[in-house]
Amino acid sequence: MQSNIRSFFKPSSSSSPKPKDPPTILDELDFWEKSEHNIINTFERRAPKSNGSETNKVAVIDYTKKSDSNKLFSKPDPTISGIVLNNKRSYAQFHLELGQSDFLLHTCSTCGVKYAPGDEGDEKAHRTFHKDYTHGIQFKGWLKERIVYTHTIELERIVVVLDSDPPAQKNKVQEVVKMMEFELGGGWIYHKLCKVYMFISSQRIAGCVVAEPIKHAFKVLSQAENGKTDGAARKEKRPKSTTLRFGEVVLQREVMKRCPSVNYPELLDKNHNRAIICEDEVVHAVCGIRAIWVAPSKRRRSIAKQLLDAVRRSFCTVSVLERSQLAFSQPTSAGKALASTYTGTGSFLVYKSDIVD
Repeated sequence: MQSNIRSFFKPSSSSSPKPKDPPTILDELDFWEKSEHNIINTFERRAPKSNGSETNKVAVIDYTKKSDSNKLFSKPDPTISGIVLNNKRSYAQFHLELGQSDFLLHTCSTCGVKYAPGDEGDEKAHRTFHKDYTHGIQFKGWLKERIVYTHTIELERIVVVLDSDPPAQKNKVQEVVKMMEFELGGGWIYHKLCKVYMFISSQRIAGCVVAEPIKHAFKVLSQAENGKTDGAARKEKRPKSTTLRFGEVVLQREVMKRCPSVNYPELLDKNHNRAIICEDEVVHAVCGIRAIWVAPSKRRRSIAKQLLDAVRRSFCTVSVLERSQLAFSQPTSAGKALASTYTGTGSFLVYKSDIVD
């Protein structure tokens, strides 16, 4: 009976099999114990960029070596390979600031350009400009030139450039005009109606005159700076003594000169803010000398005179102008001396040069 009862409770073969035990969940410590205790850390330093074709090799430390299983935290032995020492050194220029007025920028006493001493690029640019300013702008010549004057012995010539000429010639004119603007001021020297006369000597542009067509001008009154005019002489009484004495104290009296109160046209000196007194009567004029420049090392060699002579002979195709027919724009003190010497009189013609686009 008992055996039958057991067979009754015995599971049949058709029933579902007994489920297997669930997989054991391992925590982090068990997982670390069952692993091979491998520590893989690879560090590689990137080589710095270099201008040359060769790349600088640096030390590479390999930490891929397995640690000892008996030790929990063992320090792997680094493997250093491919070490190349770079023997090249970089040098820097240092300066001591001891209160110098031109510590950062130095001003050239000849050309007036400011540059940084010690800077190779800045010093090279200064040397180039200094040579162009003192000796003239370099000029190799063109295949087709409009020559109005030539000197076969000295190998000198005067070339005229118009606005209708090729771009290469006009670009050279712009380079010369920038040099003139550096000394005479910018924004007014050149426009499309101008004729540019360039004096070429030793493959350099040593002088330049910018001439333009005008319709009228004014005659300068002689001795206007001394307070006297040709139309009305004015006598001023001067004090007998310019000092005032109070015992041992001596005071110097300041004497001021005033311009005559006559309503004459005035032109302003660009560099010295000094008025040029002109006659009221308008004079017919054809050619105006807008600007004139000669390289400092070429001055006192009659280059300006040769340029003005070339202007008189070639500006008008019909006739040759007289020296007294040339009109000058509001001149500086040096330009005033040149105009007075060239025309032979202090009553030369002047005009106001407007800015024309």
